[in-house]
Amino acid sequence: MSALPVLESVAEPRPRVSVLLLCFRDADYIRAALDSAFAQTVPCEIIVSNDCSGDGTFEIAEELVAAYRGPHRVHVRKTERNLGVSAHFNDVMALASGEIIVMMAGDDIAYPERVATIVRAFDEHPGATVLGSDFDAIGSHGEPIRVSFRQRPQRYDFDYYVRIGRLIGLLGATMAFRREVYDRFGPLLGPIEDNALSLRGALLGQSLNLRQPLIQYRRHPGSVSGTVFARDEPRALATRRRYERTVQFYRGTADDLEACLRKMPELPRSKRRLAEQVLAMYRIEADAREAILLQPRWRWLGPVLRGLGQRGLRRKSAERALKLLLPRSWFGLR
Repeated sequence: MSALPVLESVAEPRPRVSVLLLCFRDADYIRAALDSAFAQTVPCEIIVSNDCSGDGTFEIAEELVAAYRGPHRVHVRKTERNLGVSAHFNDVMALASGEIIVMMAGDDIAYPERVATIVRAFDEHPGATVLGSDFDAIGSHGEPIRVSFRQRPQRYDFDYYVRIGRLIGLLGATMAFRREVYDRFGPLLGPIEDNALSLRGALLGQSLNLRQPLIQYRRHPGSVSGTVFARDEPRALATRRRYERTVQFYRGTADDLEACLRKMPELPRSKRRLAEQVLAMYRIEADAREAILLQPRWRWLGPVLRGLGQRGLRRKSAERALKLLLPRSWFGLR
């Protein structure tokens, strides 16, 4: 009597998409954020990671994940200590297995079609390596609000940054990227992820912004954007702290772009030239803000003169030169 053939177990296919749901002090919002992640119509790997906030966010997430029954692979974890935005992102990226990475914050709400729309957009635009989207803004209690973000362009290439003279990339809360954007260059440098990822995308291909709102982006006093840019702090401190944090942000983004350029010797000369101009813009802006914040006025002249010679910064540098004639208090500093 012949033995029955042994059936080999078939491994569950790896999800194409990893959703990184990063949270910090989001106890009031994590339920809505997780519910919206669970509602995605494309099966995903969902990694819920709390940056050691100690406010109950992790425990709530752990409870919701334990009760979840559905098509997604869901993991919940927390860091051993608070890492900050970029370091937390780097920590979680080591765990993600998808070829497309979708970013999500613990205080935002994704529309159910978000992941499906992102996957379709990547399929339709094979040259795109990073995607963002428009958004609907809400407040602490889910009420619609208006925010001061200018409308994003549809393409973020190096020529855009130089031409328009603005160092703002895709909004991090709306971002998704092919994992080569991380694997090709390694962990992010600097404190914030959105500009660094936008520029990496421009190096490798295209950074695109979808005109369709795919999330409800929540603004509240404890939000990351409010903390980084001091939007909700007392006016007497807000300008100074915004200058301090922007200097760190610009320097970190410049460090990341410079490190990426070293790893791309094959980059076409025309694109490298534009990327180097953007790198110079970040360095000049960081030096200029630091000089205004900390240095005697004669030390402002170096960054101002460099900015006047840099395409993209000439008008801003001319305006900054006028500040040499004004008291610091006129532009919010003492």
